[in-house]
Amino acid sequence: MAYNKSIKAFDEAYAVIPGGVDSPVRAFSGVVGTPPFISHGEGGYLFDIDGNQYIDFVQSWGPLIFGHCDKDIEYSVIQAVKRGLSFGAPTTIETDLANEIVSLFDSIDKVRFVSSGTEAVMSAIRLARGVTGRDNIVKFKGCYHGHSDSLLVEAGSGLATFGTPSSPGVPADLTKHTLLATYNDLASVEQCFADAKGNIACVIIEPIAGNMGLVPADEAFLVGIRALCDIHGALLIFDEVMSGFRASLKGAQGISSVKPDILTLGKVIGAGMPVGAFGASATIMSHLSPEGPVYQAGTLSGNPVAMAAGLTSLKKLKANPSLYVEFASKAKKLVDGFQKASLAVGVPMVTEVRGSMFGFFFSDVVVKNMEQADANDTQMFAQFHKGMLDKGVYLACSSYETGFICAKTSDKMIDNAIKAAYQTMREITA
Repeated sequence: MAYNKSIKAFDEAYAVIPGGVDSPVRAFSGVVGTPPFISHGEGGYLFDIDGNQYIDFVQSWGPLIFGHCDKDIEYSVIQAVKRGLSFGAPTTIETDLANEIVSLFDSIDKVRFVSSGTEAVMSAIRLARGVTGRDNIVKFKGCYHGHSDSLLVEAGSGLATFGTPSSPGVPADLTKHTLLATYNDLASVEQCFADAKGNIACVIIEPIAGNMGLVPADEAFLVGIRALCDIHGALLIFDEVMSGFRASLKGAQGISSVKPDILTLGKVIGAGMPVGAFGASATIMSHLSPEGPVYQAGTLSGNPVAMAAGLTSLKKLKANPSLYVEFASKAKKLVDGFQKASLAVGVPMVTEVRGSMFGFFFSDVVVKNMEQADANDTQMFAQFHKGMLDKGVYLACSSYETGFICAKTSDKMIDNAIKAAYQTMREITA
């Protein structure tokens, strides 16, 4: 494939946008080549400005569960736009979408809409601190919860440690209240509670991690965290910005028996528009302004165009629950094909699927935490990604990201992607 126009576009963007992109992962820094600049999408395909066509397994990093330019969602958005882009005032469609979300989750009575997943998580943590009157939080290495200051920390030595900033511009005084634990290791969480001496407001976790590759939490691990939170009076936050409505209609709560105190959502509830949300019981949410003292606000929160897109998307999912069986079947077929292609040339690969989400590592170890994810062969992934891209298969441009199936992903697309995987693995191991 030729990428001449994209290369030129990237150079032009680099001159006026830091790194040439508005989100770092898009820069292809973890893989080979220049990012294709996209012209448009259609169903399960992407098209770049050079005229190349790709099978899209990124789907805007998750929100497009019905693919690009879904007619129903498109119609809802156009009708909303005709009524006005934004009002900064209440609309009934916010209540409609809130009712759809609340009806699916036993753990929440009310939701508050925001404009991004980062906002949702930041607000949920502030709420947890306000409810408990405590400062410290526990997060897990490898779980990404947006780029707010308290969550940009890296692990120190030992099972659990107080966090240090992993980005310049983040004061240590903020991150000192963030304790780090190891994913799928309950002892590390217990150590955090012991270290904090009763001053933990919440534990926040991706119950199905999507930012160290696809790494689900073990059920016993989640059960153990729930018990620790109950014993110590801390709140449990499930960050399902990525897995919500992706892993199942009820996200992780459709798979696990564990219920969180606070839930954060995003991606699918905006169907491609910028939306996030956080929800909890009526009692917890009563602490939020204007009912309570915990302040949170946003001029564009509950944007009517985004609400219209999300409402249509959720209604379509609720009306077609069998889609999740189809999603999982296609995702399993895809990664099984990738694994067979890899093993055929003697390269180990492990895979994972949760509903419409899939992941794979060039590794011979089933990945349970970030340390194991870091041990995967990132150089092999980079070569594989480039080979697949050149054959018209658009995969996430990092070995630490999750892939997605959409309603427009056909069996033919899956077959073609598997064929490309066999060709690519032969080429890069020749």
